[in-house]
Amino acid sequence: MAASSISAPFRGRLARRGARHAEASGLPTRFDDTPMVEVWTQYKTEPTEEIRNFLMEKFLPLVRYNADRIYARLPDEVDIEDLMSAGLFGLMDAIDAFDLTRQVKFETFSAARIRGAILDELRAMDWVPRLVRHRTSKVDHARQQIEMRTGTPATEDQVSKFLDLDSEQFDKYLRDSHSVSTISLTRRCFGSDGAKEVREIDVIRDTSQTNPLSEVQRKDLKHLLTKGLSRAERLIVILYYYEAMTMKEIGATLDLSESRVSQMHSSILARLKAQMQHRMRELEPVAKP
Repeated sequence: MAASSISAPFRGRLARRGARHAEASGLPTRFDDTPMVEVWTQYKTEPTEEIRNFLMEKFLPLVRYNADRIYARLPDEVDIEDLMSAGLFGLMDAIDAFDLTRQVKFETFSAARIRGAILDELRAMDWVPRLVRHRTSKVDHARQQIEMRTGTPATEDQVSKFLDLDSEQFDKYLRDSHSVSTISLTRRCFGSDGAKEVREIDVIRDTSQTNPLSEVQRKDLKHLLTKGLSRAERLIVILYYYEAMTMKEIGATLDLSESRVSQMHSSILARLKAQMQHRMRELEPVAKP
C-alpha cells in the first residue's frame, strides 16, 4: 500500500499534529485490545486504510524521538518540525516494508527508515554540494588523526601527506573545505533577562553608519587646522589630507608646479606645528572614567 493511499484529511491532520507533538491522539479504536502481532498480520493480509492509520498513530512518537536526536546536533536555524514532517514519510515507508517473518521489532526496523528520511531532507536543504561536504570531512578526519598521533596541531604538509595528495589537489581540498556558510539573521543569538530573545540582527554592527560625535570632532579639527590659511593653502591641506590627492594632482588643480606645492606644504606644516603646540592638551582624547 503506497504512502499516497492515506486519506487526504488524515494525512493533513497527521502532518500538522505529528510535526507539533508527535504523540498519539489517545482516541479509542477497535484495535486497542488486539495484540500487535494480529494487527500486523491482518494489515499484511488485507492492508486497509483503518489499520494503516492506527499503526501511524501508535508509532508516531518514534518520529519525535529520532527527530530530537538528530536536531540536537544541528544549528538553531533548522526547524525541528521540518525534520518530523520528513520523518513521517519514513514511518509510512517502514510500515509498508515491515516483514513479520524476520522476527525484528518494528521500533528497531523503523528507526533506520525514519532517520534516513530525515537525513535525505537535510541533504536536500543543504546548498553546499555533497562532494564539498565529503572533502571537508576527509580533511577534518585527517587533522584529527594526525593530532591524536602527534599531540600537536596538524600542519598542511602533514595533512596532504596523510591524504596522499599533491600540492595542487590539496589546495583544491582546502578551498572546498572552507566553503561559505549562511546563517539566518533572525535566529537566536543569546538569551536575555526579559521574555524577548536577542537575535543576530539585534546585535550585528552596521558599519555603514557614522558616529555623529566623531563627525563633529572631525569638522572642528578641519576648521581649526585651516583657520588663518590663505585660500591656496587651505586647498592644499584639504586636497592632500582629506581628498588623498598627490602633489602632482594638486599642482595641476591649482595651476602650480609640483615643487611649489611641496614648498607650500612644508611651510604650512611648520606654521601649523607652531600654532598647535600650545593647544595640544585640547586635542588629547578624554580619558574614560
